[in-house]
Amino acid sequence: MKGMKRSLALILAMAVALMCAAGCAAGGDKASQPPSAASTAPTQQGGAGDEAKDPIRIGLSTPITGSFAENGIGTQAAVEMAVEEINAKGGINGRLVELEIQDSKSDATQAAQIATMFTEDSSILAEIGDFASGACIAAAPIYQEAGMVQLSPTASNPDYTLQGDCMFSIFGKTTDEGRFIADYLLKKYMGAQNVGVIYVNSDWGVEAYDILSGCCQDNGVNIVASETFFEGEKDFNAILTKVRQTNPDTVMLMMGYDSGAVAIKQIRQMDWDVKVGISGLAYSEQLITLGGADCEGVLSEIGFVIDETNPEMMAFATEFEKRTGFAPNMMMTCAYDAMNMLAQAIENCGDDVDRASVRDALAALEGFEGLTGPKTFNEDRTITQRNFKIVTIQDGAWKVLTDSDYID
Repeated sequence: MKGMKRSLALILAMAVALMCAAGCAAGGDKASQPPSAASTAPTQQGGAGDEAKDPIRIGLSTPITGSFAENGIGTQAAVEMAVEEINAKGGINGRLVELEIQDSKSDATQAAQIATMFTEDSSILAEIGDFASGACIAAAPIYQEAGMVQLSPTASNPDYTLQGDCMFSIFGKTTDEGRFIADYLLKKYMGAQNVGVIYVNSDWGVEAYDILSGCCQDNGVNIVASETFFEGEKDFNAILTKVRQTNPDTVMLMMGYDSGAVAIKQIRQMDWDVKVGISGLAYSEQLITLGGADCEGVLSEIGFVIDETNPEMMAFATEFEKRTGFAPNMMMTCAYDAMNMLAQAIENCGDDVDRASVRDALAALEGFEGLTGPKTFNEDRTITQRNFKIVTIQDGAWKVLTDSDYID
């Protein structure tokens, strides 16, 4: 009996082994196969016998959380839209684009850590980001040492691209913006004579104030008070009281939408009859959401707005808002352009694609026409921004003021 049981067990074991062998021959050993990367990388297209090409991998460093989360989330959405469109057309020279996305929180330390992560991954050719100039400058030595492009859609500090020949920005420089605020927004449109300035104590804020101060000195606008604060401040009453004592006719806020909404509400609560301007950094639907009716009549400047008569712009804006729930601003639209510029540069490399060739092709790129206008890099790898517009909040929405409203 025991011999029969051993024989039966041996026969069953052999049968199971034969079934397993047949299954493995037909479909492979699924337990030993790695999980599919379809959730993080696009599927390569091609007919039978086509050899799959490695994807073009691009890093994206942007503040998905933190004080500038709306801009970071919008940047991510805009870059992803560009990538989807590129891949739908077959990718870049037959290679699809894959993004590696990291949350920098717009923090310099975090941005530098992400730069180390990206540069140590030899499959990543270039990086888009970061949002803030300070984050870009902190990460710059790491990208420069690795010979990897850091293409920022939004960095405006003139010192950023001076960190090395791998640093690029398409937003324009703070010097361009400061001159426009001083000459057109404050002097010509608002008729300011005595201005109180409140600015965030960050690399961008200090640089922006220094430039604005110099431009106002040149055009005769008198800055009677200047006060600074740290990001995250929720009580501006003491600062506002000090500025009010100097009796300015205009207050200029150099800050983002979150701090700006708080400061504007507290100005209104003081029953202070003063004209208020705010930098283009705060141009966001969130300023209206957070500030409510108190933001009515506030003036700002921006280098780009969606032209409702332009079908391409409207298609972008419609799809963007569908994805994010809010309208794109210039920063997010620049992110879309940045990805397309980088794609064009990589395409121009042909089969000779590496970090060095991408850098050279981007620097040499000519004739690129993006949603935010034509883009050609200056010698310092920046774009000169000339198309600033004055905007105001009216009836709970941003309104563009025509050129005739403020230019002689």
